Amino acid sequence: MTLSSIIKLLGRSPLTTELLNKLQQYQSLQLNGAPRLPKGLVTSTLAQQQQQNLLIVTATLEEAGRWAAQLEAIGWPTVHFYPTSEAFPYEPSYSEEMIWGQMQVLADLVSENAPENSTSNGNSNNKAKMAVVATERSLQPHLPTVKEFQPYCLTLAPGITSNSKIFDEKLAQMGYERVPLVETEGQWSRRGDIIDVFPVASELPVRLEWFGDELEKIREFDPSTQRSLDKIPQIVLTPRNFSQWGLGNLESMTDSTFASLLDYLPENTLIAIDEPDQCAAHGDRWFELVEEHWQQLNNDEASSPLPKIHRTFADSLAEVELFPRLYLSELAKETKSDITASVPYTLNLASRPLPVMPHQYAKLAENLRQQRERKHSIFLISAQPSRSVSLLQEHDCAAQFIPNPHDYPAIDRLQTQYTPVGLKYSGLAELEGFILPTFRLAVITDREFYGQHTLATPTYIRKRRQATSKQVDPNKLRPGDYVVHRQHGIGKFVKLESLTLNNETRDYLTIQYADGLLRVAADQLSSLSRLRNTDKKKPQLNKLTGKTWESTKNKVRKSIKKLAVDLLKLYAQRAQQTGYSFPTDTPWQGEMEDSFPYKPTPDQLKATQDVKRDMESERAMDRLVCGDVGFGKTEVAIRAIFKAVTANKQVAFLAPTTVLTQQHYHTLKERFAPYPIEIGLLNRFRTTNEKKEIQRRLATGELDIIVGTHSILSKTIQFRQLGLLVVDEEQRFGVNQKEKIKALKAQVDVLTLTATPIPRTLYMALSGIREMSLITTPPPLRRPIKTHLAPYDLETARTAIRQELNRGGQVFYVVPRIEGIEELAGKLREMIPGARINIGHGQMDAAELESIMLTFSAGEADILVCTTIIESGLDIPRVNTILIEDAQKFGLSQLYQLRGRVGRAGVQAHA
Repeated sequence: MTLSSIIKLLGRSPLTTELLNKLQQYQSLQLNGAPRLPKGLVTSTLAQQQQQNLLIVTATLEEAGRWAAQLEAIGWPTVHFYPTSEAFPYEPSYSEEMIWGQMQVLADLVSENAPENSTSNGNSNNKAKMAVVATERSLQPHLPTVKEFQPYCLTLAPGITSNSKIFDEKLAQMGYERVPLVETEGQWSRRGDIIDVFPVASELPVRLEWFGDELEKIREFDPSTQRSLDKIPQIVLTPRNFSQWGLGNLESMTDSTFASLLDYLPENTLIAIDEPDQCAAHGDRWFELVEEHWQQLNNDEASSPLPKIHRTFADSLAEVELFPRLYLSELAKETKSDITASVPYTLNLASRPLPVMPHQYAKLAENLRQQRERKHSIFLISAQPSRSVSLLQEHDCAAQFIPNPHDYPAIDRLQTQYTPVGLKYSGLAELEGFILPTFRLAVITDREFYGQHTLATPTYIRKRRQATSKQVDPNKLRPGDYVVHRQHGIGKFVKLESLTLNNETRDYLTIQYADGLLRVAADQLSSLSRLRNTDKKKPQLNKLTGKTWESTKNKVRKSIKKLAVDLLKLYAQRAQQTGYSFPTDTPWQGEMEDSFPYKPTPDQLKATQDVKRDMESERAMDRLVCGDVGFGKTEVAIRAIFKAVTANKQVAFLAPTTVLTQQHYHTLKERFAPYPIEIGLLNRFRTTNEKKEIQRRLATGELDIIVGTHSILSKTIQFRQLGLLVVDEEQRFGVNQKEKIKALKAQVDVLTLTATPIPRTLYMALSGIREMSLITTPPPLRRPIKTHLAPYDLETARTAIRQELNRGGQVFYVVPRIEGIEELAGKLREMIPGARINIGHGQMDAAELESIMLTFSAGEADILVCTTIIESGLDIPRVNTILIEDAQKFGLSQLYQLRGRVGRAGVQAHA
């Protein structure tokens, strides 16, 4: 909610009052001449001043994702991203995820008891308002009517009464699946008077505790541990899907009446159509596709009426006109389009972009002084605001950092003096600075200050909360599972039962042993652990009265003692070789780490702590960071690199492929843009003269970081003061290259990153010879990649590609050899007209390959037909479908790495 103070400021503007009066008078306004951020600020101000909900309609899912991230930064209490299917007409959608995402939004809209909350403009008496972002496709009639849908939505709160049998039948009617244990959306279970259910519209499952027919408590619970969490006042249960209304059945879709998202909105909702001409173009193209596919389904009989789930964009706009509405356009158009021809009032916001002047702080300070003289309110939105404010102050520009963005009195006090206000923001919104003279407002961001762009591409992610626990939970055990008791050894779990002893009823786990049963009280679970049996043979049960388990423990103790002695000798030898002891973290270190737009996982934080501890010790570091693809190993390396550079040491970042070095280079340039850090790139894309210049700058210490392939290990490369070597995907380097790496290891700290370590490296790490940090926790909201195995069929490939392109994504098409790659690309161009297809492989000219990869990374191509040049570490969040032809010709490690190139943005990915 960093930008809520700007909303408060705009709310006091006389122009806002004028616009509200015009909107009250005409019910529609056109706002031109401003990009997304000023459009969002003005639109949000108008909605929040009138305590209205807001619907933003965009042309594409990608743009909707950007709007949703921006509205969260602006400070809306609730922001929903309403997903719509981007599949072709009458083709199945990817999964239930989209439907469940829609249910989340509909549940909030039909809920009669909206929570009281303070709004972003500081008025505590206002109801919490909701912003919804959707594409123009949401205006199509694709939902049951509100009258049909509402009876299937149950609002449950403590105190309500319901017959248990009727309640169970209701859950079945709503499509919920009865299971022994609730683990995912759409499931429910009953244990006496306790019902567990995972509503598809909720972020966590709930536990309903009944007393007879009365609901006593509602608690959320953790699906991974089954442990109850906090009480909640109410929950809305929606149907699992829309099948009971015939959606998906062609006959029903032709005869029945359906609703659009508009029908679910409160009457006073403010609707903003972003770039209406683009929305109209998308809507018209979609309707043409609908007509074409419908005729094909009906054997080209044009007389067959279209299903009622379709209508033209013009018909949808007629429904929009029942609401107060805004038409937003970035261009200041002199003539109106057909869509906005009837809009009676147009305001040109006359927004101007601020010049991007990375590291030219004197010019930036002068620019802001000019804005101050014009009596403009100035906001500096930055991931490292204290540093940005200090730089302005050094150049005679008064500015002040306000740590709390809701400290409105302090912000107002500075604004009355026209002093630039620094606010911290490190989220996913794409923020770009602007000057809005109509509101006397100037906003500057890290893009103008440091040349730093957004570090992530916002996209649709269904809201969830995650919680995990590694302790044994009786609800996760199945009868027949093997467990280990600390005193009695290996047994088999039989059941969980309640027993009454001495007039006290308690839950017990019954464990089968070779010579009897053992009952373990539920409050003594710490003595049990699950047996991790890697052998296919069934483990032998221990005896309760035997000595086998005690003998086994004694053997293990002796083995551990011997290993400890050996390791002690090894580390004593290594301790004699002292290395450089890096200083503790600087303030810059904290600022740089805080600029990471995601919340680091616990494993990432622990790995970072391990690495820093090693670097600060006198012993040379040799640490392996092992984690699945996309789990955030590179971020750990970035933090270590920054620590080394701020200690005046040079860093070498070694990667196995040219393409991967390009990516690491651009990532480091982006993350370190606010700091005076020089970064070089050494790979085959560099000319001979460029390589010589890089060698010279490394030798003199002018370069702080060098990213490159094995050419970094050349004898011609001399470092002035190398302090850290980072090796990405060590398993991809040859024996000779590894020997050169070993020679460097004796002198500097070494950090190795891998998802698939070679057996020797893994063994050394597991045995303790090398230090290892594991990253086993996926990033929040990361979804498992769906892997499909199918016979070779270009039609299957065409369907998968079209579905990905129609949801605004990109596709990798990987082949095992270069031969025939041009012919394959030609076939794809014929099958998917209009798709932008590039070809990439290792035998291409360096400059050409670099251009192709940069074009694809920037989203200017849809499909990359390539060899395994993309195998290691490549991270392009928009790519969420990968097709691998002749998969049997790749190794398992290769397939695992290739599969990991997708699914890095939170959307459902397919391999």
